[in-house]
Amino acid sequence: MVCWRLLILRKMNPEGQAATTAKVAHAYAGRRSNNSNKLKNGRKWSVLVTLTVRNFSLIAEGKRMDSRLLKTACVVVASACVGFMPMGCKKAPPVTLACNASAPAIFPGEPVNLAATPGDLSTKKNVSVIYTWTGEGVTGDGSKASVNTASLAPGAYTVKVGVKEGKKGKEGLKPGQAAECSTGYTVKEFEPPTVSCSSAPSTIKPGESSTITAVALSPQNRPLTYSYSTAAGTVEGATTTATFSSTGAPAGPVGITCKVADDKGHTASGETTVTIVAPPPPPPPIPHAEALCSLTFDTDAKRPTRVDNEAKACLDEVALDLQKQADAKVVIVGESNTEEKTPPKHHHKNAKVVDFAAQRAVNAKDYLVTEKGIDASRISVTTSATEGQKVENYLVPADAVFSSDVQGTTPVDESAVKAQERKPLAERHHQ
Repeated sequence: MVCWRLLILRKMNPEGQAATTAKVAHAYAGRRSNNSNKLKNGRKWSVLVTLTVRNFSLIAEGKRMDSRLLKTACVVVASACVGFMPMGCKKAPPVTLACNASAPAIFPGEPVNLAATPGDLSTKKNVSVIYTWTGEGVTGDGSKASVNTASLAPGAYTVKVGVKEGKKGKEGLKPGQAAECSTGYTVKEFEPPTVSCSSAPSTIKPGESSTITAVALSPQNRPLTYSYSTAAGTVEGATTTATFSSTGAPAGPVGITCKVADDKGHTASGETTVTIVAPPPPPPPIPHAEALCSLTFDTDAKRPTRVDNEAKACLDEVALDLQKQADAKVVIVGESNTEEKTPPKHHHKNAKVVDFAAQRAVNAKDYLVTEKGIDASRISVTTSATEGQKVENYLVPADAVFSSDVQGTTPVDESAVKAQERKPLAERHHQ
């Protein structure tokens, strides 16, 4: 091959190109000599090449050359070319590619970023590199890509990426100019919400209301809607609070349900209770003193304080009422008129003044105790300033307050006013 190159140089430069031809031959000889570590006698090669150069120099000068020398020179040069062949360019390593996802598991709507890392790409300026991304929702830009996961259903997904290099329009046509890899990620199911429910106040009376509060949480902050239901009464509200009305609900605990739902169809519910307490029955009516029959003392002018037969009939009824109500008492109120209250004109200063009202009351009590067997502790005697010659009888039930019902009475000092014996009138002697 060197022979042909030398002849071509001679043909292209017929005049004064001997030095150039010699330089070419020396250059080839030098390369072979510097890289002949596998040959044992590089010095011989140098001599032969030198002789060959000289012969070619003669050719360049137009002088005759022995045919054997010319053949020898060509053989030497050809052998040198064969020896130089292993010194050619090394073969480029194949392209490699690695890829990964930024998050192995995400919820729908969360981003996934992808990256491809190539290896052993050519550094030559005229080499073009292109990337291709495939996968659901993948958008790639060179060695970077992203996934729009908003519309993806829960599950596992795979993304593939390839890289090619080469001259523009011919990328990946040669062996080792292309590589690919794949990576994956998982779209997780949204977690359901949670909710707790409470009432305030938790105990109410019939017809009253209570505020129901729901405290809900979505782990992925999904929008929530609220609803409420109750076993009795009514509950109204569609936010975090509602109002329970006990109208129409029976007394006792009433269950109320709070429910939340997210935009993905997940639901949760909580329970609370409102207790409706029936009001206590109204207290029994306050007992009051009850007026019974009255005794009159205006028919017997000579015995104006005596309990006569008509008075006895009234007192018998009083005794019967006391027997029916064992815890009741009787208050006897004696009355007198103005004349009886006024001392007589010729009244001796040491003479005893009769209190007609007190005497009448004491005499009536004596009849009930001695004649009807009523316990004296159950009978009270008083007087009143009311005008009249009467005795009023009052039945006083337990827990009744006589002084509140009948005012203006004064208790009788029974130690000073003694009961009078019921005596018949003395017979009148006719003359």
